[in-house]
Amino acid sequence: MSAPADDLDRIMAVMVAAFPPEYGEAWNRRQVGDAMLISRTRYGLIGADGAFDIADDQPAAGFFLSRSIFDEEELLLFAISPSHRRLGLGDALLARFIEEARGLGMARLFLEMRDGNPAGHLYHKHGFRQVGVRRGYYRSSDGTRIDAISQELKL
Repeated sequence: MSAPADDLDRIMAVMVAAFPPEYGEAWNRRQVGDAMLISRTRYGLIGADGAFDIADDQPAAGFFLSRSIFDEEELLLFAISPSHRRLGLGDALLARFIEEARGLGMARLFLEMRDGNPAGHLYHKHGFRQVGVRRGYYRSSDGTRIDAISQELKL
């Protein structure tokens, strides 16, 4: 079963706006669409008003995409559109992701982020803790190598 095309459109609109192109972190439409077809992959949207049920004609202000195996889930993508940041939407969306994972019986959540990613404080606030570093994992457009920080939240 695939996501409605309009939800994929919403995710891509946020992704294009939210991910700085110099780090090459954004996924393309095919990568996101293909991921949504994989069993045990889920996503969530949040509207500009903080609602999780968005009307068909409304854009998303943010999204998450995750996948799970057994009792572990990885947050693959998480983004809030720059025009909607600092309004509590990221906090609400991350809390929703964690709450749903708990409800699905997940024991541990994982994520990986670029060192220096401003969302790091949000992850820390929700209980994620660093468990590893992948040295030089990301490459910026100028060739600079940037570490990836692996984080875990035990539920």
